[in-house]
Amino acid sequence: MIALNQNQQIDFLLSYLIDESDELICIPSDIGDKKNLLRSLMNVRPAKPISEEFLKVQDEYLTNETLSRNLVSADDIEESKGKLMLWQGDIVELKVDAIVNAANSQLLGCFIPLHNCIDNIIHSASGVQLRLECNKIMKAQGKSEDVGGAKITKGYNLASKYVIHTVGPAIPSGSKPTDLDCKKLASCYNSCLELASSYNLKSIAFCSISTGVFNFPKKEAAEIAIRTVNDYLNSKETSLEHIIFNVFSDDAYLIYNELLFGD
Repeated sequence: MIALNQNQQIDFLLSYLIDESDELICIPSDIGDKKNLLRSLMNVRPAKPISEEFLKVQDEYLTNETLSRNLVSADDIEESKGKLMLWQGDIVELKVDAIVNAANSQLLGCFIPLHNCIDNIIHSASGVQLRLECNKIMKAQGKSEDVGGAKITKGYNLASKYVIHTVGPAIPSGSKPTDLDCKKLASCYNSCLELASSYNLKSIAFCSISTGVFNFPKKEAAEIAIRTVNDYLNSKETSLEHIIFNVFSDDAYLIYNELLFGD
């Protein structure tokens, strides 16, 4: 295949996915609309075989999209306390050994087109291989992932080498977390740290697990996160040198900043 420019790449990917879906979908002319349609079609695509030609074009396109971001490594982050670091921004901009994905128990990513959850964002930036690898893991496991458990996959077209998928506790709207919910959330962090250490990773970036659609209160979740990571570092030998708490919203940043650096 001859080299394609970005617009040609998107047109090829869209045509493939539309033909595969057997739906009557018109490819828009605007590049922004094309990108949204491509992401939407990737979001809803089930975990099934795909051609090497598609993957080659997709990987070139998504890798260039990743490289166009303002990528940040652990060495670029100034706010730190020992091995613990705080960074506000989009987790897919972190060039680290592993980023943590707040997944659901099926571990296949978010199927809602253009949904703004971290699960959708990570799968969209990584590519369709991520869902395929997760599906392979889940088929071999033969059951849903336990709350508090974690699995590791390649990062594919992300800036990070790996993605560690963990399932946090879901809190019913209007309810408070139980003691078991708190223990399960702590287990998420421990499971991710154990996996990262077993792979001899040096840097990991945690999202704020369970604080989105799973409704865990942000401050209590942050307290559990920091306490669990500190307890792990004080009790285990680990390859990890940088443990990043990645936050997106201003209120989450203020909570972590106070807990980590406040007097």
